[in-house]
Amino acid sequence: MNSRAGKIVFVCQQCGHQTGKWLGRCPQCQAWGSLAEETDPQAAAHMVPGPRPSPPKPLSSLAVRPETRRSTGLAEFDRVLGGSLVAGSVVLVGGDPGVGKSTLILQAMDRLTATGEVGLYLSGEESEAQVKLRSERLGLSSPHLWFATETCLENLLRLLEEVQPVCLAVDSIQTLYTTGLPAAPGSLPQVRETAFRLTQQAKATGLTVFLIGHVTKEGTLAGPMVLEHLVDTVLYLEGDRSHAFRLLRTVKNRFGPTQELGVFEMQEQGLVEVTNPSALFMAERSLETPGSAVIPALEGSRPILVEIQALVSPSSLALPRRQAMGVDPGRVSLLVAVLEKRVGLPLGGQDIYVNVAGGVRLSEPAADLGVALALASSFLDRPVPPDTIIFGEIGLTGEVRAVSQPEVRLKEGAKLGFRRALLASRQVERLGERFDLELVGVDTLTAAIRTLGP
Repeated sequence: MNSRAGKIVFVCQQCGHQTGKWLGRCPQCQAWGSLAEETDPQAAAHMVPGPRPSPPKPLSSLAVRPETRRSTGLAEFDRVLGGSLVAGSVVLVGGDPGVGKSTLILQAMDRLTATGEVGLYLSGEESEAQVKLRSERLGLSSPHLWFATETCLENLLRLLEEVQPVCLAVDSIQTLYTTGLPAAPGSLPQVRETAFRLTQQAKATGLTVFLIGHVTKEGTLAGPMVLEHLVDTVLYLEGDRSHAFRLLRTVKNRFGPTQELGVFEMQEQGLVEVTNPSALFMAERSLETPGSAVIPALEGSRPILVEIQALVSPSSLALPRRQAMGVDPGRVSLLVAVLEKRVGLPLGGQDIYVNVAGGVRLSEPAADLGVALALASSFLDRPVPPDTIIFGEIGLTGEVRAVSQPEVRLKEGAKLGFRRALLASRQVERLGERFDLELVGVDTLTAAIRTLGP
């Protein structure tokens, strides 16, 4: 008997760090309460010789095989995948419970198998009756989409040999386990081992794998970070149950650009693609209302016009409220400080609320000028001209800086009927008069606020 068999270790469920005793906080990633007791898989496993290493080759002599790509049948899904789905790739899809991850993958699998190729949808969380009811509601009709309820990896690999599918969906990776590890499903060793084995299977056979993952309360994928390192593409499906819109965002992609965005609308028949999200987000915009500004945001290669709403009102509290939804609260605080110091707006005793309409999240600094003008518009009670789009980065000295790809932003604004654009003066000089828009250049935030009128 191996004297090391059954050795107990404490493993961080976030980063995989191991210790010989329990600690309240992981010394590696500083996560609280993440250490769980497990049996050391290296001590319990028999030592087996590794495979023979492949000999090195000159880089110039490596052969490049053309990628086999398939369309998912959903243009918005193809967009975030880099154009289409690559055979042999592993795609991890995360999102909050109930946001529509299973619905999206079922719809994509139905379209992928409509050409006659076989697909296998594996559920470890829902019964056959539940999945059948969902498929009827979604109107799925492909006879080549197979379904199974299974949580054992070894049984799944046998199913793959029998069915020979071209695509596989696992819902979810946290329910899958292998009998070779003495750990519970969803634990770090199980998630790491099952994902690694499925990735090996995909690379060896050309099988395309969708892995659906749970999300923690912090909004990150549950399980070890090594899971994101193993797969080829990581997608997040974002959205609020109170909104009908769902945003599919690329976080990692080995076969295409990152930070791409696909927009869907949740309807009774499932997730419906939104081909023109700018028009959808602008449909309910309030005109001639103080505190509203339109920003041409850039998500990957896609420009989207979104409305920034700000409300500034006198506070009755000793510490005024500062709330921001859809934008970084720290960035909003910085812009408030610039408005106070460089422009002279007394915002210290005001409650400030900032919101991005439609549930979109903005992370680029090009939204600075729009947020600042929305705040100034609400405080001064002067509306921003409704036919104007605004973009630009603001520095701590109050200067307006140039941002990337202004041409793409201006074209999107002109397409939706806007007639005026407010941006950095330096970019106006470079762009010239190539657009059906009046370009208004400003050097400082004070000059931008003067455009609001008296």
